[in-house]
Amino acid sequence: MRDASIPWISLIVLGAAHGINPAMGWLFAVGRGLQERDRRAVWRALGPLAVGHALAIGAAVVFAITLGTVLPLGWLRWLVGAALLAVGVDGLLRHRHVRLGGMRVTARELATWSFLMASAHGAGLMVLPFVLGAVAPASPTVMLHHHVASVGGARAGVLLAAGPGGLDSITVTAPLIHTLGYLAVTLLLAIVVYEKVGLRILRRAWINLNVVWSAALIAAALAAVLS
Repeated sequence: MRDASIPWISLIVLGAAHGINPAMGWLFAVGRGLQERDRRAVWRALGPLAVGHALAIGAAVVFAITLGTVLPLGWLRWLVGAALLAVGVDGLLRHRHVRLGGMRVTARELATWSFLMASAHGAGLMVLPFVLGAVAPASPTVMLHHHVASVGGARAGVLLAAGPGGLDSITVTAPLIHTLGYLAVTLLLAIVVYEKVGLRILRRAWINLNVVWSAALIAAALAAVLS
């Protein structure tokens, strides 16, 4: 297997990039804090947001690995790339948003919204190129087992490439490390905006993050195929 430190660092950076997007949660945390006039409301929103985001990433990873039991790794890369490209192009054409029923929602409802929002924006899909790169067979032993399985008709490319214990590491550690980067940036932005600058920054320094996000999805599609 390749050096695992590379995908983990990439996952942290990607999680931080997800945290910058106000649609991923920090804007809601600030809005709740301002409505309740209590900074503790900002902190209370962060846990459910992180849980929902982590579940979205984990679901995407588990789904991809499950497909890897019946598809060769090369085919899986193309499938992930096509899905990323479709979501990215769709994002350029229209804005996807999952409505949340006001600020008075339970922790479970907020976590569910975070899961749906991350899924709708393709956050889980963006992680897959790094995960597929991490499980790509590199050692001669793993490549030999992969070849023998292919001769026997098996379609377990990702499972064999991951190696013993590899699946547990990927399906659990990858979402957790990614969410760590997401939570750190979400927390920082929520606190800074709530305590210092306020929501007026959205009117004065707004960037069309929907276009940036869609372009990132398209770039990730290329990475999924070429990695």
